[in-house]
Amino acid sequence: MIYFDYAATTPMSKEALHAYTEAATSYFGNSSSLHDIGSAANRLLGICRKELAALIHGDERGIYFTSGGTESNILAVHSIIQAHRHKGNHLITTATEHASLYHLFQQLETEGYDVTYLPVDRFGLIDIEELEHAITPRTIFASIHHANPEIGTVQPIQEIGKRLRQHGVIFHSDCVQTFGKIHVDVQAMCIDSLSISAHKIYGPKGVGAVYIDPRIKWNACFPNATHEYGFRPGTVNVPGIASFVTAAQHICADLINEQTRLEQLRQYFISLIHEKRLPITIEGHPEAHLPNIIGLSVQGIEGQYTMLECNRHGIAISTGSACQIGKQAPSRTMLAIGKEKEEAKQFVRISFGRFTTVAEIDRLVAVLEEICQHRKG
Repeated sequence: MIYFDYAATTPMSKEALHAYTEAATSYFGNSSSLHDIGSAANRLLGICRKELAALIHGDERGIYFTSGGTESNILAVHSIIQAHRHKGNHLITTATEHASLYHLFQQLETEGYDVTYLPVDRFGLIDIEELEHAITPRTIFASIHHANPEIGTVQPIQEIGKRLRQHGVIFHSDCVQTFGKIHVDVQAMCIDSLSISAHKIYGPKGVGAVYIDPRIKWNACFPNATHEYGFRPGTVNVPGIASFVTAAQHICADLINEQTRLEQLRQYFISLIHEKRLPITIEGHPEAHLPNIIGLSVQGIEGQYTMLECNRHGIAISTGSACQIGKQAPSRTMLAIGKEKEEAKQFVRISFGRFTTVAEIDRLVAVLEEICQHRKG
């Protein structure tokens, strides 16, 4: 099957698999145990913490390993706002955050927090001035994703971070889709906290990380937890973390070359859509976008039908963020950028990765053309 769903998950790389096997064999001890085998695992964990921090230009003391992006988002938000609740109860986010954050902020509203959901324009970008106007003396925290997981629009994170820092607002960014695809620098971007995940970058599922600047106070969500400096409970997955960091090192080392290659594939795909005059709209920002994610609206055809037809032809695509699949509601991102409900249901997402080829794109476009012609007929 031809795979165009790398934004949902990626296959593990040979390097990541090898690192996992080696760590599971030679560093199988519990990193909290005081004997030599446990100490060896703890030393490896420390090396991984240092290496991952270097990749995001952060402080190793701020790295906390988790079970993935969703847990990273939830723990980061909860642990920080709990520590700063005495300063205010106003939070800022966007209408197009990943489901893990969007639903978390809805829950926080029931717990006494006042949440502002910033709107986006037709390309999926927030307005910096609207962000500025949303800040009040009671604003303590903002969570704005680096890039949208459905249409790939990249927010002006550096400018957002600077504005929030000027007002003393703590800034968290969901970087699950961007880490390893475009440059992430917590210092240059004024990011106080971020979340990343291993399985988006050819690492294992069930592993992720939170970065919280050591200068930012946080309160443990789980009282008396002893792992990851009290950030979360549970035995630390040292082999998974070693595999994660290995995958991160490899993808970041080749970031510029792969970014260029994926952007070329993106432009090639779009050129074919235009050349064949298919009734397909490319969603998202024409310039500020991830190279590997393309959101599409296929005119007059529900996204679920397009996805199933592609699957019948041996092609895997998506109808949106994997965490939303199976729900009948139209894409929240599509509604946020101004689509009507029926239009929003026409959305599908394709996402490229390390093994995507021109020939595969040719095949995808041929199948999309067939789908459009069949429905038209």
